[in-house]
Amino acid sequence: MRIVSLLPSTTEICFALGLGDQLVAVTHECDYPPAAQKRPRITRNVLPSDVDDGAEIDRLIRERVLQGESIYELDVELLERLAPDLILTQALCAVCAVSYEDVQAIAQRLPNPPRVVSVEPRTVEEVLESILTVGSLTERTVTAKAVVAALRSRIAYIGGRVDPGQAPRRVVCLEWLDPPMVGGHWVPEMVALAGGQDVLGRAGQPSFAVTWEQIRDAGPEVLVLMPCGYDLKGTIAEAERAARTAGVLPPFLDDIPAVRDGQVYAVDGSGYFNRPGPRIVGGIEILTGILHPERFARGGPPGTVQQIRLGVAEPVR
Repeated sequence: MRIVSLLPSTTEICFALGLGDQLVAVTHECDYPPAAQKRPRITRNVLPSDVDDGAEIDRLIRERVLQGESIYELDVELLERLAPDLILTQALCAVCAVSYEDVQAIAQRLPNPPRVVSVEPRTVEEVLESILTVGSLTERTVTAKAVVAALRSRIAYIGGRVDPGQAPRRVVCLEWLDPPMVGGHWVPEMVALAGGQDVLGRAGQPSFAVTWEQIRDAGPEVLVLMPCGYDLKGTIAEAERAARTAGVLPPFLDDIPAVRDGQVYAVDGSGYFNRPGPRIVGGIEILTGILHPERFARGGPPGTVQQIRLGVAEPVR
């Protein structure tokens, strides 16, 4: 089978199922596992490459979405040459991939139209089910069941170690800083599975913009920064940029309990929180290490989480 993956998450799923040799193309954002970077890139970002200001990126994205335009472009000529049997994409997020409608229309114009499947989980359970879906589509059902069983085992281990008698710590997860946007879909459930309470995010629902006043009034004990598309280094850089830019962070920052008490964490959002693939279980482990350091060693691989001082964005040594 010849597979084109238009999502970093489905690329990771394909590799987890041993389908790397059947992936004939991936997106420009598919960077994990490292072998994915050796596959032909079939998309590109149409936003100016020199824009690194969070507010300007947000403005440009909103402008294109309002105009009904994608921020990504599909290489139609390459797609035709590759002649895939299966294209994995999504219709959940307007800014996460080439639009589903565009992919369908392009696929139908190919000499041998491939099957186009939308993979769009909204919850942790649906993320696990999406692995089974890809397994079924590619005749890797047995492997998919084994992968999902291993992920469920890791989640169950966390659940068995979290003290049910301990009040869950109040958490806010931000997947953008300027403007602040809270993590949605599977993120609030990840917090709950790690033994916390997401006090702003809505489980199974999209991310949405909030004000710093709303964040302050929610009284989070822990603030986790996971801007979409940024690894740990990029997240820390975004926090530093926010601290340097007038008007991004509020003057009452220290009124937020998490900031006042030094419980602000930057994480690798791109790898462990933004993509609905196998590594979200690693994201739950990262959160568990943040919320319950007395019971869990700091979760996640090296280079995935760093305690910072928001407002000056200095790492806590």
